[in-house]
This record gives sequence, structure tokens and C-alpha cells, in this order.
Amino acid sequence: MDLTADDLAGVVDLFGALTRTELGRACSELAFKAGEDVEADAFAGDIEEALTSYHLLSVADHDERPADELLVVGPAAFPSLPEGAGDLPHIMDVPDRTLADETVARAAESQFREDAVQAVQAGDEDRIASLLDASYDLEAWGAVELDAARDRLDDA
Repeated sequence: MDLTADDLAGVVDLFGALTRTELGRACSELAFKAGEDVEADAFAGDIEEALTSYHLLSVADHDERPADELLVVGPAAFPSLPEGAGDLPHIMDVPDRTLADETVARAAESQFREDAVQAVQAGDEDRIASLLDASYDLEAWGAVELDAARDRLDDA
């Protein structure tokens, strides 16, 4: 089953936040509903790509269970619901989760800064360009200040 980054964001948006394991399980359920037998692990690469593109954000430091990373909808996402996704809240036993905007923004800013440093150190021009684009999405989306990181990317 092919799911776009926006599809993954739509699934996460149904619940507010999901762990990677829960999102993989949700994707596996969607595949099953479409007549495919796909293990949850098969979606790990898609989830990682959605994180890289800022369609999803990872929040590790939160109040619920700090040991569990939670995925939330990111600033680059235009969440869409894959066929059958509306049934997922009835199929899966996932608690309602709400993370504070400040917590999510702090995680997004931290991740962006880390990604920027790695891209500059690697001299990865494609990644630098995508991060520059993402920086504007991030600033419009949440209370983050990325001027210094953007300057570093511009200079690279």
C-alpha cells in the first residue's frame, strides 16, 4: 500500500499524536482494509521520509510518557485521509493525546537546528535547499525563530 506523507499526517491527525509503532499499526490496518497483508514495519521508511520532509514531527520531551516519542502533524503537511482511515479510531485503542503548542514548537525548532547542522557539515545542497523551504513553513506554523539557522544554511 502506498501512502503519501500527507496520508500519514492525516492518520496522525485523526488521533492528535501517535507513536511510531501505533502509526505503523494504523497503516497496516489500512492495508488490510484494502485487501493487502502488510506488516507494520513495512511503513517505517515512509514514516522516516515524512519526518525528514516535516510532514510529521517527533516530540520526545512531553508530559505524557517522556520515554515514548510521539509523532504529530508537521508544518509541511496538508493532511489527507486515505480510504478507510475514518474507521481507525474505532479499530485501534489509542488514548486521546494533546501536546502543548509550545512543546511541539520547541521540538520542531530543535530538530530543524540539528538537521541544518548535519546538512551543512555534509555539504548536502539538496537538503540545504529543502531545509530553507521548510524554515519558512516552520516559522509560519509555530513560535520558532530560525533566522540564525537559515543564515547558516544560506551561507553554505
